[in-house]
Amino acid sequence: MKFTTFATALMPLAADAALFSKEEYVSGTVMAQMMEAKESAWAAKKSAGAYDSKTWNGWRKHKGSKDFIPCNNGTAVAVPGDADQTYKCKNIDLYDFQTHEELGSNDGEGSGSWGWTYQGREFIAIGQTDGAAFAEVSKKGELVYLGRLPAQATPVIWREIKVLNDLLIVGSEGRGHNIQIFDLKKLLEIDPKTPKVFSTTTDLTGLFTDLPIGRSHNVVVNQEKGYAVAVGAASRNSSCAGGPIFIDLTDPSKPFSPGCAPQDGYTHDAQCIVYRGPDLKYYGRDICYGYNEDTLTIYDVTNKNGPKAASIISKTPYQGASYTHQGWVIDPNWQTHLVLDDELDEGVLDPDGTDPNSPAIDGFPVTYIFDITNLEKPVNTGYYKSSVRSVDHNQFIHKGLSYQSNYQAGLRILDVSSIPSQPTGKGVKEIAYFDVYPPDDGLPGGGEAVWDGGTWSHFTFPSGFIVVNTIDRGAFVVKMSIFKGQGYGKRHVKAPRLECAF
Repeated sequence: MKFTTFATALMPLAADAALFSKEEYVSGTVMAQMMEAKESAWAAKKSAGAYDSKTWNGWRKHKGSKDFIPCNNGTAVAVPGDADQTYKCKNIDLYDFQTHEELGSNDGEGSGSWGWTYQGREFIAIGQTDGAAFAEVSKKGELVYLGRLPAQATPVIWREIKVLNDLLIVGSEGRGHNIQIFDLKKLLEIDPKTPKVFSTTTDLTGLFTDLPIGRSHNVVVNQEKGYAVAVGAASRNSSCAGGPIFIDLTDPSKPFSPGCAPQDGYTHDAQCIVYRGPDLKYYGRDICYGYNEDTLTIYDVTNKNGPKAASIISKTPYQGASYTHQGWVIDPNWQTHLVLDDELDEGVLDPDGTDPNSPAIDGFPVTYIFDITNLEKPVNTGYYKSSVRSVDHNQFIHKGLSYQSNYQAGLRILDVSSIPSQPTGKGVKEIAYFDVYPPDDGLPGGGEAVWDGGTWSHFTFPSGFIVVNTIDRGAFVVKMSIFKGQGYGKRHVKAPRLECAF
């Protein structure tokens, strides 16, 4: 790791606890090993027939005229008598499901996804190996397939998606894919009876090509400031070193990069927002919270110009850091805490080499809590530990609830609104879940910390519908049965009025 000794509110980091050396992170060895291990696991499952869409085709005929399949006594029975389509659940009902094949993919798997709302209509872009599928979520929670935007290069599973106003931003690990910019308003007039396959040459609004070899691991947007960021852009020995590459979208038909931030090397994922919080030095500044493999790295990106744009405010390691993957600020309007997930702290890549003091070493994933009231000195104050064995992947917070995609453990929803008053995580509660991968439910701990399948990503709409994109099966539409009137996620700390001029 970049740091071998530090102190947190929890415990000191053991001197011999490093899973990987600094050189292995910097060179990309860790990322390469993880990608190879995932691809190997998915390929083995696929060759064994576990990803065969025909297994789940025609689910709607079992649903019949029912609006949804309720979660009763801990299960949602999609197909009576079929254990592989009987899903463990809590406070979440199943509304719809379509396989990747039904969503237009040619034998592909699922990856990132993001939603778009237009005049009350809700649309989802579903990442797949060979492109992005488009569907509308109806008022009854049904997926209405509209078409797709194919991959820009050789298909690979790694496809990440964000939405900026009415623009879809699509990045990929496919060499030469670059970053697609697509006008989502093109979806408004499509007749679902004739889904449209869009052209990658004539239907794009723009294509951002200022990447070292045309590939990125993820894309990030700042909604308020109106720009995008490519992170994890190979190769790491380029001038941007895999760090944030800023994308000016003033004219989305002519995107360009004013600069990048290579100072801490590779950034796996990030959240970029205007800072509003108690640290007066940075109030109103443009901040990116970077998840940089073995540290939480916070950037001031107010200046995006030049080969070393932005500046690093802080780099913070933590007990058990193995692969700092992704995270989210609990309340963007008063930024005092954030949560992050680590994709290797469960020992999935090397159980014998994982930090023995990692709180997730037993295979139960951990959500790490950070106090960011001082951006220059973040503190890991505690964590929440899941009750089901799995590997955690992506989480996003809306109104005090953390919606998490935890691979085979499925969608998990945590009430994290207590964290500002209980930063140890003691008050965090799992209020709902929908397990999308029944095959491992009977194992000790309710699952397994491996990469066999399950959910990569999800998106929560204003209506309460949640589209859960899975690697192996397809896309589920679910909704919390406690969505209204339960009081969850409302205990935010009100931001004080700041009598300062900026």
